[in-house]
Amino acid sequence: MADETSIKVSASTRDRLAVLAAENNTSIRNLVEELAESQPTQTEFEERAAQARAELASVLGTAPSEEAEAKARGLLERLGATQDPAAA
Repeated sequence: MADETSIKVSASTRDRLAVLAAENNTSIRNLVEELAESQPTQTEFEERAAQARAELASVLGTAPSEEAEAKARGLLERLGATQDPAAA
């Protein structure tokens, strides 16, 4: 396949990936691809936020304030439902 590449990881990370892949009946390649596809990029997070604001505005007639968004974000963080995209 012409679009393949390789990545370098430590031996311990490779070994852990091998165990995880075996436990999930898949390959390291599939495991890494699934991880990459399942984690939104910063741009994707921003696009989703813009879509959510637009949907709320269409339903509520107005977009939530920055204060309301901050409160909602804080609640989600306390519930463990969000990831910091900047940490990725």
